[in-house]
Amino acid sequence: MATSTEPPVINDVTDKPTAGSAPAEANSAWSARLWGTLIVLCGAMFLDALDNAMVGIAVPPIQSSLGMSTSAVQWVVSSYVLGFGGFLLLGGRMADLLGRRKVLLVAVAVFAAASLAGGLASDGALVIAARFVMGVSAAFTAPAGLAIIMSTFPEGAQRNRAVSIYTACGAAGFSMGLVFGGLLTEIGWRWTFLLPVPVALGVLFGALALVPRDPARAPGRRTYDVTGAALVTLAMLLLVFTIVQAPEAGWGSATTIGGFVVAAALVALFVGVEQRTAEPLIRLGLLTNRALIGAALTAAAILGTYMSFQFVGALYMQSLRGWSPLQMALAFLPCGLLIATIAPRAGKLVGRFGPAWMIFAGFVAYTAAYLLFWRIGTASDYVGVILPTMLLIGVAFPFSFTGAYVQATSGVDESEQGAAAGILQTGYQVGAAVVLAAVTATMAGDGSSAADRLDSYHSGLYVVTGISALTMLFALVSAVRGAARRRAAGAVAR
Repeated sequence: MATSTEPPVINDVTDKPTAGSAPAEANSAWSARLWGTLIVLCGAMFLDALDNAMVGIAVPPIQSSLGMSTSAVQWVVSSYVLGFGGFLLLGGRMADLLGRRKVLLVAVAVFAAASLAGGLASDGALVIAARFVMGVSAAFTAPAGLAIIMSTFPEGAQRNRAVSIYTACGAAGFSMGLVFGGLLTEIGWRWTFLLPVPVALGVLFGALALVPRDPARAPGRRTYDVTGAALVTLAMLLLVFTIVQAPEAGWGSATTIGGFVVAAALVALFVGVEQRTAEPLIRLGLLTNRALIGAALTAAAILGTYMSFQFVGALYMQSLRGWSPLQMALAFLPCGLLIATIAPRAGKLVGRFGPAWMIFAGFVAYTAAYLLFWRIGTASDYVGVILPTMLLIGVAFPFSFTGAYVQATSGVDESEQGAAAGILQTGYQVGAAVVLAAVTATMAGDGSSAADRLDSYHSGLYVVTGISALTMLFALVSAVRGAARRRAAGAVAR
């Protein structure tokens, strides 16, 4: 996963909170308005997860209803990833510059309008366009919402608790999205677009009433790094597009190689512009923050391996075993329920052990889960073969997600929380695209018999498990090094 020989480490400030401040923070009661603010922000997270899960299940009916080819219908999913991954860095910085509440409100409103348009569309191209706009909207809501949490709740036990609840709501949205997606797909795929509309409107009106207004800006004219914004957005769009297209175009094709080269050139131009501008879109010092970059790489492995596992699992359950979308959704449901149960309590564990050890524990569970799924066969028992994997992922998700969120944003200046959240979310989205593309490539062309398809699923699982195991080792080294630094610092203090 990581290209450096030295694993990303966690800064002392993020590795474990100081013992003196935690008890006071833990005993601080939240007001009703503060709870309301958190619930609204969790609603935005819930909305993104709900929509992503529902529409993913509805892809086959969309294809048959609108007469789309296989290569065209995959863009119903890929266009969302493209918009989300391509605009995240811009979304995070715009939240810092324009005001996080303002950006959240506009983005949620656009999301609702695009979802409604997708549900009413009668042409495949319009559905794809609606999904792209929804992805762009999510690229603004995700970093804005997380930055509001980080600036509202003080660093330490309170923030850890808020982040763990935030994670639980995302998990609940995803697990409920699978179930709702299965149910609604039986009625009609359009409902997977229409159901998020009232949810988005609820979040919008709740945010208007409860989320604190953005602080007044200092007088004077602000300059916006338009050139930097255009370069980094084009670079991310091209990178994600190239990754998504690579399995079909070929990893060694001129199109794929050219896409990577141009994306790299755009990034280089962006760095040059940021070094010379007075108010850069992203302060380059953030990209040297080892804790933040380590968390972004961890995020890439978390979502990359899980989304790829879900892809393989869906093919196995629906294509090979003949399960309905609802049956598949119910098969994944124990995972989501366990996440929703554990995640609200994960903040206390982060406070006790530090995010590095939480990430390591999460990837121990991920790796074990994926290894156990290797046992699938043409007639595997759900309880004995599939359920143990779902339960282990249900433990891994809240541990690793909460650890990565806390690691990424702790110690970052309040004025840059949106940019830091954008970098972390970019890790999630780009990781999902990269790993899924690699898994898809290993599964291509393995025949159509049940045995051949089963072999192709195992090929994809080998990639997923390998990335998970490698991340687990990097997390262990980072955690051990962080503990050694704390011991050394304590010895010096004495």
